[in-house]
Amino acid sequence: QVQLVESGGGLVQPGGSLRLSCAASRSIFSRNAMGWYRQDPGKQRELVATITNGGSTRIADSVKGRFTISRDNTKNTVYLQMNSLKPEDTAVYYCNLHHFAVGVDYWGQGTQVTVSS
Repeated sequence: QVQLVESGGGLVQPGGSLRLSCAASRSIFSRNAMGWYRQDPGKQRELVATITNGGSTRIADSVKGRFTISRDNTKNTVYLQMNSLKPEDTAVYYCNLHHFAVGVDYWGQGTQVTVSS
């Protein structure tokens, strides 16, 4: 089993920046992806950005050019740098680890990001 612990959420004004971190309790050395999904009340959880252990990225169109995802495989940690934040970015952000070989997902508890004046 893998536990994911997020940090870095909080309240920020529009146009501001925030950096999320997610640390996994152990390494998965086969092909995997880590990243973030977000969810507002009454809405379906949506992909924000993911990155594989090989460095391939997926980024939602709504955040391209503003968000950057990266990971440090030696620390089992993924980061999401969020710049030029907008009110519509407000959501609970959930860290995710997907193990491709067996098709399983691990989820963090979520961290609240609120963009408001």
